[in-house]
Amino acid sequence: MRIVYNFLVYIIVILSPLIITYRIIKKKENPKRFLEKFSLIKKGRKKGKLIWFHCSSVGEFLSIVPLIQKLEKDKNIKQILVTTSTLSSSKIFKKFKFKKTLHQFYPLDNIHIVNNFLNYWKPSSVFFVESEIWPAMITELNNRKIKIVLINARMSEKSFKRWFFIRYFGKNILKKFDYIFPQNKETFLYFKKLGIEKVKFLGNLKFISTHDDKVKKIDKKYFKNKIVLCSASTHHNEEEIFANLHIKYKKKIPNLVSIIIPRHIERTNEILQMLEEKKLKYIKHSENKKNLKNYDIYIVDSYGESKSFYKLSNVVFLGGSLVSKGGQNPLEALRFGCYILHGNYTFNFKDVYKMLEKEKLSLRIKSSKDLEKKTLNLLKNKRKNSNKIKKLKKIGDLIFKKNLYELRKII
Repeated sequence: MRIVYNFLVYIIVILSPLIITYRIIKKKENPKRFLEKFSLIKKGRKKGKLIWFHCSSVGEFLSIVPLIQKLEKDKNIKQILVTTSTLSSSKIFKKFKFKKTLHQFYPLDNIHIVNNFLNYWKPSSVFFVESEIWPAMITELNNRKIKIVLINARMSEKSFKRWFFIRYFGKNILKKFDYIFPQNKETFLYFKKLGIEKVKFLGNLKFISTHDDKVKKIDKKYFKNKIVLCSASTHHNEEEIFANLHIKYKKKIPNLVSIIIPRHIERTNEILQMLEEKKLKYIKHSENKKNLKNYDIYIVDSYGESKSFYKLSNVVFLGGSLVSKGGQNPLEALRFGCYILHGNYTFNFKDVYKMLEKEKLSLRIKSSKDLEKKTLNLLKNKRKNSNKIKKLKKIGDLIFKKNLYELRKII
């Protein structure tokens, strides 16, 4: 199995010039920084202890921001390295003015590239986030006796079945972690079934509030006397569902404005074309227009702006849930007192949505008629949903303390 994996990685390395060129054309790759994925361009490594966090994309990165902010104050840590795999996460990283934390793109999982990466950065301890498990890197870290931890670990039922199918190879990789901290009890049990012993349940990091003082303020006069419906982290087809909903509501709610925040802003032109076909008037956030009269849809075509619009909204639909993407994290919108709407596909955040539905903090949409009815009822309610937000904050604070305590012991 290991031989097959290494062979496939070599094939990817050989084809990588074509793959990266395609991704650059599609604006999914940074043309100035893609060489970081081959560990060829590196930022300055300072002398002293360096700890390393690796997460796949935006959601995983945001979940560890509070930990990074706290660990930056530790005098024994001279530098913190954060690696991610996506262009969007690198853009979000820039919005946080870290003092001793820097960003690199994660290198390809080829043994030669991995060795070059580790020889340069020399981390004292490494924290992979959620489901980031890379055999070549983990094996080499283990060989070098560098502590490896999987934090906020997540394993779905589908993933567990795959791991169980290759359980002998999988267990050999997973047992190389010094510790695994699952984000929910389901994941905890899956690791146990795979025969992994060093597992400790600490709770989901995404319950923790991100302390970001640089939340961009949106001038409320642009939305004065408007009823706002926000659709966040939307995927293909979901924008059209809410465009159609807006058309239906226009007669009932003449002062309605729909805010659409696509999960991938590279799709903005595709969304605008759809809105034009439906003869809906729109404004792009990047245009910075001063007069926002007579418009239907407000498109947020930049990363890291969601919080600003949650402040303006009472009702937020979380995307990736009406289409089979697994849903997006609803907790950030909830912290701003928003009522949460979501579809049936929430398997990426099963435990979170289960808790929110139980506490009546979110509503599941079962059909198009159900969507129309529930959204309209929530839009009529102008009060923010703040009854149980304090309870949510207490849960997050406790999870933060537990994780920080365990990380400090390891570091």
